[in-house]
Amino acid sequence: MNRLLTLAFILFFTSLQAQEDQKKAIENILDSWHKAAANADFNAYFELMSEGSVFVGTDAAEHWNKQEFMSFSKPYFDQGKAWDFKAVERYVFIDKTGEIAWFDELLDTWMQLCRGSGVLVREGGEWKIAHYVLSMTVPNENVEGAVALKKERDSVLLKSLLSKRTH
Repeated sequence: MNRLLTLAFILFFTSLQAQEDQKKAIENILDSWHKAAANADFNAYFELMSEGSVFVGTDAAEHWNKQEFMSFSKPYFDQGKAWDFKAVERYVFIDKTGEIAWFDELLDTWMQLCRGSGVLVREGGEWKIAHYVLSMTVPNENVEGAVALKKERDSVLLKSLLSKRTH
């Protein structure tokens, strides 16, 4: 009985350590991804994304598949002026199969604090970013002002989106 308990104890902590190692690997991938953008390294940046990946930007009209996002981003990378985001806080979670992970991160950016969140999947034994959402943060006491700033443009976009759904 003592040996069985010891074995269970060892397996439990080995499993915990393996998950922590995977979380560190994911954090390294995300840090490398942000660094590749800061260094305007187009190939390194997009190699860390899965082929079917999606990037959702801060503008309501920004919902791109990988190829669309590459086309949008290429001029910035070519000018050596891509974005420089640094994670100041990050939470990483991994599903029980060890094949899917999700995260959220608070970022220091030129837009001040932003929130990034996303999903990674294992492809060929490597973690790849499959979905990323970038959002600007708005302090609760400033929400009414932010709503007023975007109201006109959002109402035009909303009408356009709703008309597409009814046709």
